[in-house]
Amino acid sequence: MREITSQEKIQKFMRSFGKSATQEARVYFTGGTTAVLMGWRETTIDIDMRFNPELDELFRALPALKEELQINIELAAPSDFIPALPGWEERCEFIGREGKVTFYHYDPYSQALAKIERGHTQDLKDVESMFQNGLLDRQKLLSLYQAIESQLHRYPAIDPKTFSLAVHQITDKK
Repeated sequence: MREITSQEKIQKFMRSFGKSATQEARVYFTGGTTAVLMGWRETTIDIDMRFNPELDELFRALPALKEELQINIELAAPSDFIPALPGWEERCEFIGREGKVTFYHYDPYSQALAKIERGHTQDLKDVESMFQNGLLDRQKLLSLYQAIESQLHRYPAIDPKTFSLAVHQITDKK
């Protein structure tokens, strides 16, 4: 059984993963990984990430890093669960660079909407932390949700009415 993942383990992962790349790549952390690196939580179950381009050498590095660091890695991004938000790449926050890999937090608005859609207690706490830390504006979050609302039918796991209600409950708070 692998251990829970701390900020120290994420940083070790970043250094090791950066050494694995012979070409330029971007890594986008999301979910619990962002929460731990931003200090909202001490640990997470796994490193949630996506990288671009999808280089074979980086995929090949993952199993060894999982074993070496005793961590779980999940290749996931908000766009796996909700439509991609317009301009998401411009809102990604730079974390650092290791070797040829540049690390970012995935767009906070995309992360927040994916967490709201999922609706787990920890996800909603993370969204509140995002507001408290100034990463989100309620009106902008609602506007970005409205920009993807017409595409929700492409994600059959989403109940559009429930999602809309959840977004409005959060964005209507003062």
